[in-house]
Amino acid sequence: MKLTELLGHVGFFGGAVMFCLAALSVFSVGLIMDKHRRFRAAWRQTQQFKAVFKKFLHGGEHQELIEALPRHKDSYVAQVVSAGIHEYDGVRQAGRDPSGSLELVTSAVRDSMSETLIQLKAGLGLLATIGSTAPFIGLLGTVVGIINAFTSIAASGSGGMAVVSGGIAEALVSTALGIFVAIPAVVGFNHFMGMLERFHIEMNRASTELVTFLFKVPGDHTALPTGKPENYKIDLQEKAHAGR
Repeated sequence: MKLTELLGHVGFFGGAVMFCLAALSVFSVGLIMDKHRRFRAAWRQTQQFKAVFKKFLHGGEHQELIEALPRHKDSYVAQVVSAGIHEYDGVRQAGRDPSGSLELVTSAVRDSMSETLIQLKAGLGLLATIGSTAPFIGLLGTVVGIINAFTSIAASGSGGMAVVSGGIAEALVSTALGIFVAIPAVVGFNHFMGMLERFHIEMNRASTELVTFLFKVPGDHTALPTGKPENYKIDLQEKAHAGR
């Protein structure tokens, strides 16, 4: 049976199911392509920003880091660093002791990280929903196709293949279409969640390095020594109590 002949035997409900699955397929592929583009751009800008951030951690200029932030708006690490450094800079410009602003900077970094993750996760819930529900929508079409096959048998009074082939074909196509829609959605969702996990780790590392660097010595930022931040690991909770 040709595709045109099959579509000619598809009932209204079966056609609606197939149309719904086709629309979900187009939507999920478009969403996957959009998320891939956004994640790739975010990753590239983050790699570029890391060079500036490492230079700052090794004694680079404070103002140079601030000027580099607007050029890396899509970088998830830059967004976290921006929140922390601007909070620290705001306290310093207000004439207060920056060494006592550990809790403010830590809170700003934590909030920025949460907001960045929410932005990055946008749309992934829909992708997961499509991946989990598409097979069941296809199964619904399968049931309708089988019902149509039995209806044709009852109407004709015989059970030859010519009678039931239309309904059986409709059922099988609906099942295959549902699986076809679900597979890329599930694969895409798992791929992006894996990338988000890596992004989260990078943001955590950058926020720890920033806070460690800014508060490893009391006093003005202009007096901060050079050196690798790994050599100055601190307990943030202890520093928070000390800042009080």
